[in-house]
Amino acid sequence: MTTATATPDATATPKVAVPRHGWRIVARKELADHVSSLRFVVLLALVGLTAAGSVYAAASGIRDAAGEAAEASAIFLRLFTAAPERFPSFFTLIGFLAPLLGIAFGFDAVNGERAQGTLPRLLAQPIHRDDVINGKFVAGLSVIALTLVALALLVSGIGMVRLGIVPTPGEVGRLIAWGVVAIVYVGFWLAFATLCSVALRRAATSALVAIAAWLVLTLFAALLVGLIADVLAPASSEDPAALLANATLQQNLARVSPSTLYQEATIVLLNPEIRTLGFVLPIQIDQAVRSELTLEQSLLLIWPQVVGLVALTIACFVAAYLLFLRQEVRA
Repeated sequence: MTTATATPDATATPKVAVPRHGWRIVARKELADHVSSLRFVVLLALVGLTAAGSVYAAASGIRDAAGEAAEASAIFLRLFTAAPERFPSFFTLIGFLAPLLGIAFGFDAVNGERAQGTLPRLLAQPIHRDDVINGKFVAGLSVIALTLVALALLVSGIGMVRLGIVPTPGEVGRLIAWGVVAIVYVGFWLAFATLCSVALRRAATSALVAIAAWLVLTLFAALLVGLIADVLAPASSEDPAALLANATLQQNLARVSPSTLYQEATIVLLNPEIRTLGFVLPIQIDQAVRSELTLEQSLLLIWPQVVGLVALTIACFVAAYLLFLRQEVRA
């Protein structure tokens, strides 16, 4: 009695194992491309030199007023908030220029691959489709975090040399918290630029849309908010209640912009004397007790702003994620 043995089919296609963490492979490759690219070097030099010049001038002013500065705490944090005569403050420069990092690393994340004809070959690899956009976003966010950390260390080094002091543990904690907020803020622009890259076929068009949104939300947001508030809640010089309602509406509408959320969160983190982000009446100022908030209290004060930034970032990335999964890719 003979038994038949099953023999493997020579014509059968062997199964290819799909990596469990394919986004890491994509992120590693994209990270190497970003760091070695010319756009990274140019943007890093632009932001770094501008920030270093602003902090150097601010340190000179703080050192000249050392007698007054010695009576207050958090002297080291003044490097990041002091505005010299010819330069804006460091955190203002970061709020204006750092979004360019997110836009530069996201505007051609998908349509650049499509234009070069490499997107079908990339998706033909044994990785899941969502690993592509996840890896690209993680790589861009890693470069942004690396850049902001390097700038913070550069500014701290200049401050220690010029002022001859070192930051206290409380100041270090506030700088770390500010770094996280700044990364989330720039991450929003990276997610928005990635959404433009997925939704628009041409890289030039997505870059134009992202830069236009950056200019509107950063430079012209106050003008637009003022016009809308004047229509919805007209202010009258004879009615203090109408003036307060108009100013409150302007502040609430301005918080739709991620730039405003970043500015408010940064002011509270880098200035422990800030106790509120709302409007304070003169009678409230007279009755207020001058003191400084702890880091925990400052974090509680800016919690709505941080949640707003995170929510905007997640919303943009989820929109890009879903749109990318639904798109048809042809060879």
